[in-house]
Formats: sequence, C-alpha cells, structure tokens
Amino acid sequence: MAKMAATWLGIVLLVVGVVGFLAPGLLGAHLGVVHNVVHLVSGAIALAFGVKGTRAGARAFCLAFGAVYTLLGVLGFALGRPGHSDVGHRGSDDLLWPAMPGQFELGTVDHVIHVVVGLAFVAAGLSTRIVKAPLARGEPSLR
Repeated sequence: MAKMAATWLGIVLLVVGVVGFLAPGLLGAHLGVVHNVVHLVSGAIALAFGVKGTRAGARAFCLAFGAVYTLLGVLGFALGRPGHSDVGHRGSDDLLWPAMPGQFELGTVDHVIHVVVGLAFVAAGLSTRIVKAPLARGEPSLR
C-alpha cells in the first residue's frame, strides 16, 4: 500500500507543483514559488520511493513524510492568525501563517490539505506490513 500511495500522491504533488505556477490561487490555496518548489521536490521524492524504493523504504517514507505534512497542517492551525496574503490566493484569511512573508504563506485551505495528505501518507504507511522472510536452513541467524 505504501508504494502505491507514494507513487500516486507523488504524482499529485508534482502536478500541483506545476499547476501552482499557472494558477497560484487554485482551490483557495496559497501557491507561491517556494510552495510550488516544495511540492515538486516532495513529489519527486515520494514518486522515487513509490516506483524504485523497497516496500520497507516506502513505508518509512510514508510514515515520516506523513507525520511532517500532518504536523505542518496542525502548526498552521495553531500559528495562523487573521491576515492578508500576498501569495497565491490573495486576500484575507482567518488562519494565515506567513512562514516567509510575501514568499511562503499558508492559509486555512493549505492547512486542511496538508493534514489530509499527511494522514493519507501515514495511513498508507501503517497499512503496509513488512514481512521478514524466514532464514534458510543452515544459515546462521543474526541476533
């Protein structure tokens, strides 16, 4: 499950990264240059784990990356304050978090999306079991 999720969510992040340059206010998000580059880089890494990575690697990536994205969304809700954004979806936002004012600003829609994507990655990681193959006869066990 982790490999499939990393592949598909990686593709989605790559698409959002590219589309964000063309439509920075997509769905009310604040997709500035920095945010789009983060999506492109994280999407490429996710895709690499999904396509070329091992099951264990994809699982570890999904758990770690999902935790980071979820935490990013939660921090946005905790640190966001009413304000006016100059990035992406321009205008007022009740939970604007200007991490880098004028460059990298996250609003309510961004926080919701980050929590949802983060939890999707975590769920994929948790639903992936790693089965260790039994040792062949005669091989010494490593303890």
